[in-house]
Amino acid sequence: MLATLIESITTIFTFAGLFYYIAALWSARSFVRRRPAPSAFAPTVSILKPVKGLDPGMYEAFASHCRQDYPAEYEILFGVSSLDDPAVEAIKRLQSEFPDRSIRLIQTPDNLGPNGKIGNVVQLLPHARYEYLFVNDSDIRVSPRYLARVMAEFASPQRGRPVGLVTVPYRGLAHGTLGSPSARTVGSKLEALGISTDFFPGVLTSLKLDGEIRFGLGSTLAVSRPALDAIGGFLPLTHCLADDYEVGHRIAHAGYAVSLTREIVDTSVPGYTLAGYFAHQLRWARGIRDSRKWGYLGLIFTFGLPWAIFNVIASGFAIESLALLSLTCLARVTVALSVGVGILNDRQVLRDLWLLPLRDLFALWTWVWSFAGNTVTWRGQTFTLENGNLKPVAGETHSR
Repeated sequence: MLATLIESITTIFTFAGLFYYIAALWSARSFVRRRPAPSAFAPTVSILKPVKGLDPGMYEAFASHCRQDYPAEYEILFGVSSLDDPAVEAIKRLQSEFPDRSIRLIQTPDNLGPNGKIGNVVQLLPHARYEYLFVNDSDIRVSPRYLARVMAEFASPQRGRPVGLVTVPYRGLAHGTLGSPSARTVGSKLEALGISTDFFPGVLTSLKLDGEIRFGLGSTLAVSRPALDAIGGFLPLTHCLADDYEVGHRIAHAGYAVSLTREIVDTSVPGYTLAGYFAHQLRWARGIRDSRKWGYLGLIFTFGLPWAIFNVIASGFAIESLALLSLTCLARVTVALSVGVGILNDRQVLRDLWLLPLRDLFALWTWVWSFAGNTVTWRGQTFTLENGNLKPVAGETHSR
């Protein structure tokens, strides 16, 4: 009877997963058919880049921001908590290599909260000269048309509301333990595969079902000063784990539209061990759980492939369950290829597609385990999550 019950439950969840995959494909089709925004709008821009340490490939990521085909002035502000930071040397090299660009190095020594990145941004903000602000991670690599394509989104109101925030899709470049793409670890492969084939399809589905996007992605937060002022600036976010989500959520709540552009950027995925990969996924999962409680509960219906595998086992490898697994696998692979390769142009997906069942099983386990506690490990420190806010565990102090 227990096996029959499990078979029935997993059958229901598998069909739910199938419907989700269909919804993701429908959403991807709508996103592709959307017409690009006009490109004439090109105001002056300040790019705020909080930096801590220097990882392989980071200098090239910095340099990509200096090679912009953008008709207006823009500046790049790098914030470091200490002038002894290894990134300082790279920033000085950047200033030397691109003397025509406005590149400033600013020390941001104050520890304003557990979220050191946002604390850094808060201290950079008074130095920014321009009306539009970009915040992105230090490892983000962009195309020469990045600024132009992102800023074009601000030109057209959406649903009668001015655009206050533009955010950008991204794909992960998997690396090895020494930062070499040719020696990628299994953990980095799983992380990059998940970004392109699970995370971004979920973003597109949310966009389609809600009719708009109400959160930001850490790959880029491009914000107008009026919208930022409407949410009280960045300072209230220095204790938030999911700061990118919160910026978009608060700006949308303040009456502005949030836009998801067609421009795509690259982010570097560290050479995670499997344990490191799971720890990172758990932190991410608990951050989402605290930010979107009901939506996060609904993720149980999106794990179609793992449920189909469990259904086959529970049924004793019945022919009907095997057929359902085949159909589910086909739908899952179609989503992976349509979004990961078709939209994000992530060729790693083709190479690592065989890891998809393992990645999805990890994802289901992470989702289950995320309800087992409220602690996260971030930058070597342990915090307790309370309504999305980070609180250091007794005996620990947060550092930048």
